[in-house]
Amino acid sequence: MLQRSTITFIGGGQMGSALIHGLIQAGVSSTNIRVAEPVHDQRRALIDRYKVAAFPDNCAAVPGSDLVILAVKPALVASVLKEIAPYLAKETVLISIAAGVTLSRLVELSPVGQPVVRVMPNTPSLIGAGISALCPVAGISAAALAQAKAVMAAVGEVIILPNEAMMDGVTALSASGPAYVFLIAEALSDGGVACGLPRDLADRLTLQTLIGSAKLIVDSGRHPGELKNQVTSPAGTTIAGLMQLEQAGVRGALMAAVMAAWKRARELQ
Repeated sequence: MLQRSTITFIGGGQMGSALIHGLIQAGVSSTNIRVAEPVHDQRRALIDRYKVAAFPDNCAAVPGSDLVILAVKPALVASVLKEIAPYLAKETVLISIAAGVTLSRLVELSPVGQPVVRVMPNTPSLIGAGISALCPVAGISAAALAQAKAVMAAVGEVIILPNEAMMDGVTALSASGPAYVFLIAEALSDGGVACGLPRDLADRLTLQTLIGSAKLIVDSGRHPGELKNQVTSPAGTTIAGLMQLEQAGVRGALMAAVMAAWKRARELQ
């Protein structure tokens, strides 16, 4: 679907670069990709690595684009859209990955009738293992939505939300969630070191345990609680560790972390 499309990125930072990499890996020609990036060194790096057309000016990159992806900080969305709006064709699909910028705000800032899709990706997209939630403007064509989905599918799994109200929950869980997992990984490795393991061994055991456990949940199709019970023998080591986690309120703390991030996401709108 994207093979014949001209795809323009406004912003060539971490997530923009990840999407460019994913699209090229998925078979999109670098000649069909443009990026507007004001920082000279980053622009040069994108040209050298991906052989894409890169521009210091947003308006120079947009004309003739089939899709335009806003990969800029949320505070810059309004000024960027005001700048590029006159250069957007009426059928150009506008995709925003800016956190906290609502569909209604994107529509307000875009030309009337512009196909707009709000997306929340997460950082595992950097290695093609992400998950992105999409929320399209009402009345968008099936073809436009399919294009947006194809772009994000280049860096991982894609979910289309039934309503935008879920986007803050997505932000709190899957977008902020990697930070929670990184914290858990660090703590588990520290625990191994406290038990006398060398750091490199503790890290290796931690990472493969996390990877293997996640894969077991996915491949088995069983509830995490059921799998937890399988590991927990009467009066064994695992139940002793689980008791400490329960006494420390780890389960509640993780739930509270997601809720806190959800509340903050709502405040940013």
